[in-house]
Amino acid sequence: MVNLPDKDKLVRNFSRCLNWEEKYLYLIELGGKLPPLEDAERRAENAISGCQSQVWVLMTKESEGRVAFRGDSDTVIVKGLLAVVFILYDSLTPRQVIELDVRPFFSELALNQHLTPSRTQGLEAMIRTIRARAVSLQ
Repeated sequence: MVNLPDKDKLVRNFSRCLNWEEKYLYLIELGGKLPPLEDAERRAENAISGCQSQVWVLMTKESEGRVAFRGDSDTVIVKGLLAVVFILYDSLTPRQVIELDVRPFFSELALNQHLTPSRTQGLEAMIRTIRARAVSLQ
């Protein structure tokens, strides 16, 4: 993904954050690297239901069989969480997206303990939706 770190660098960068405030700022920075969607892409079929914030995810299967992700949110923290999810699923095939449980990465990054219940539910909705959409890309 353009401008986003790979998984290993993501983990290293989060481990360097000394407190939740630094992690929060890093999430905002990651979200800022996602290009905004066009208004026409913010359609109901691209929306993630189950999030308190508005979130849109577009997934396409590239010629080499890998899934490409694009997305946006109306809140900076959720957009940052979306960027993390995209990094974790980057360069995977639809089958690999379905099989990979990214939830342990959020524990490894020590993000779970700082997310509000509504953000945790929204994150879960993003993951469920992405995996379900990957089924249709197979």
